Parts: sequence; C-alpha cells; structure tokens
Amino acid sequence: MHPDFDPQPILSDDILLLRPLRADDLDPLHTAASDPAIWAGHPVKNRHQRAVFEPYFATLLDTQATLAVTLRKTGQIIGCSRYYAAPDHANSVSIGYTFLAKDWWGGSTNLALKTLMLAHAFACVDTVWLHIGLDNIRSQKATAKLGAVHAYDGDIGLGGVPGMWQCWRLEKSVWTARLSA
Repeated sequence: MHPDFDPQPILSDDILLLRPLRADDLDPLHTAASDPAIWAGHPVKNRHQRAVFEPYFATLLDTQATLAVTLRKTGQIIGCSRYYAAPDHANSVSIGYTFLAKDWWGGSTNLALKTLMLAHAFACVDTVWLHIGLDNIRSQKATAKLGAVHAYDGDIGLGGVPGMWQCWRLEKSVWTARLSA
C-alpha cells in the first residue's frame, strides 16, 4: 500500500461512521453477513455460514485495514470495507472486501460508504483500484456508477481466492467531476 496512506481512519457523514474493525465486532458483523444473498455473486458463496465467516473475519481483523460500517446514530454494524494494495500495482490504494447487509442495498448507503473511503484515499493517491469477481454483476454495476472503468481482467490471487478478477480503476479527476455534476 502507498507508504503515506492511513488504512484505518475514522470517517463519518450524517448517516455512517466508519471505524477500524475490532475483535468484538465478530457477532454483529456476522449478523450483517448472514444472508446467503450477500455472497451469491462472490467466489466464496457460503461465507454467510458462521464456520466459513469466522476465518474470513480473522483475516479482515489481521489486515489492520478493515473498517466496520456502522450507523452513526445507533452504532449498528451493517457491513464492512477494506483498504489494501492491488497485488499488481505497487504502492497503490484499493477499496474492496465490501459488503452491506441486504437491508442497505439499493439506496444511497454504498455511495455514501464509497464517498467517505474515496475522499480519504484521494487525499493520498490519484488512482484507486477496485477488484470484483467475474460473476458479481451487482458489484460491477455499483462500481460503474462510481465512475470507475473496467481496466482489465487479471489472475491476481486476491484474498487467497485463486482465479480471475475484474480490475476497475477510478481516477481522482473522474471522481471529482462526478461529485461536481
């Protein structure tokens, strides 16, 4: 990851508070992740199962770059997202490993989450990478709405899952123009 980048900030707007993931977040984050529909387009389709989710949670916690997505007013955890370096771009900043509880799909929550994370990333870099499973159409559409472009497919071994991933690039200038429109 870019050497000047802080991967565990506290970010907030009127609705969301993003904070570093903690060990005591396991139960509420699993509750948010327990719907099989969340993982239907993901390479690990059974991640809603507690036995599969726990090692994933441990990995997220160990990275020290994962943010719990909480509702600012109540503190309820509704998902998480993470900063990481793109495996094929040294000193990069990527955003991924994102999921939201199904109740938060289809509205402005993902945009609000990504707006907070992108603002933080673009304070340090001019390009942010996002990586999406080839079958994850929902995330591909959401990423395109951000203004990101599908740059290429790559076998980049992301998250310990071998195989091809779509590699999406979002430039700071494109994001800034999108926000101004």
